[in-house]
Amino acid sequence: MIRFGVLGLQLSELLASSVVHLLYGFYIFSSAVAGDLCQAFRECLFKPNPNLGENSDATATTNVNNLPPIVLVHGIFGFGKGRLGGLSYFAGAEKKDERVLVPDLGSLTSVYDRARELFYYLKGGQVDYGQEHSMACGHSQFGRIYEQGHYPEWDEDHPIHFVGHSAGAQVVRVLQQMLADKAFEGYENTSENWVLSITSLSGAFNGTTRTYLDGMKPEDGKKMKAVCLLQLCRLGVIIYDWLDILWLKAYYNFGFDHFGLSWKKVGIWGLADCIFGNTGPFASGDWILPDLTIQGSMKLNSHLHTFPNTFYFSYATKRTRKILGITVPSSILGIHPLFFLRVLQMSQWRHPPDLPPPYKGYRDEDWQDNDGALNTISMTHPRLPSEHPSHYIVSDSDFQPLEPGIWYYKIVEADHILFIVNRERAGVQFDLIYDSIFQHCRKHVFRKSPPTLPDHIVADDDE
Repeated sequence: MIRFGVLGLQLSELLASSVVHLLYGFYIFSSAVAGDLCQAFRECLFKPNPNLGENSDATATTNVNNLPPIVLVHGIFGFGKGRLGGLSYFAGAEKKDERVLVPDLGSLTSVYDRARELFYYLKGGQVDYGQEHSMACGHSQFGRIYEQGHYPEWDEDHPIHFVGHSAGAQVVRVLQQMLADKAFEGYENTSENWVLSITSLSGAFNGTTRTYLDGMKPEDGKKMKAVCLLQLCRLGVIIYDWLDILWLKAYYNFGFDHFGLSWKKVGIWGLADCIFGNTGPFASGDWILPDLTIQGSMKLNSHLHTFPNTFYFSYATKRTRKILGITVPSSILGIHPLFFLRVLQMSQWRHPPDLPPPYKGYRDEDWQDNDGALNTISMTHPRLPSEHPSHYIVSDSDFQPLEPGIWYYKIVEADHILFIVNRERAGVQFDLIYDSIFQHCRKHVFRKSPPTLPDHIVADDDE
């Protein structure tokens, strides 16, 4: 009887989680559609003046072009500029600086695949996932074509600032390692010094226990439970890609086009193969969730370095506190409904005692603080399987003087999506966070002389 009661509770929780996630997805999608319709209506009523801005300051334009770009890299289920109409994943933070790029990468593809896509987004050309990797994972070696790179001059003399949210932070680290390893065919001169700085916002460096709550098996961090939220997600993604509705995929794409899941290519039997787990990204493990388990993150981190000439910053988030020694959510109204249940569950999650721990020295209590998606211990800096140099700071003044090769991290009271999608929800914190990030990039991080900012002179930066 007790066993059936536990099963009933688990199914109820699965149903509730599924409904909440579907409603939030529908809210985002409908908001994007409504925004596009309003924009189209305004353009019909008030036609823009094509001559507006023709007499802009040429000197300011030149100065902007001399600035290293700041590239904002989205996380899981994220999207870049051009997807979901006019909706901004970073809630308009890209407008805070004169030269910001927001690439659209696969929202559920693996960290490896997304890092390859990011390189070609910037340099241009056809995405090459690598022959060995592609054969092992069962997808095409080549993907999307960028006729014109968004920063084709990118090299050691023209480095880039990267800002990654959630899994996007790990994507940037993998890309930097690929540059150091000269892993891109035809680009033998790449190096880690192509990256000037990496800033992580709720970055997924060391995995998260939420993956196990959502359905990944804690034994190995690779396979999924038979009945779980991730299985429902898997089915939905497979059907979405198989239907291959062009206008819908142009609006939002999970990023699995290189797997060729369309009904035009695989037919009904191909759909059955994917659903039963014989083919596709979920069969090969070449998707984002295995990379976000503790085991998967440790495997990635074992090959990744913190480099001596790059500046590193991290803003870790948490929505928990201790009451009488018990970790609980720190707020009710302050936590997004999408995450409140998960904040509670993650704070109480325990690694199964009958399984070996994911690493030597693992303690459940170290992983209790969280933001509803990631554990705070995972977001500060890379620490598994070996700890990278780091320095905890309380206020922005503690950043000075900056040294490369060290992860400067700060802990912020926020849930996982406070600083994305909905700017109004974060209020003044939104401006404080992004102003701090962009100020580091523009005023405090450089290898040569400070860049001249539009409407500023160098003396202003050296106060």
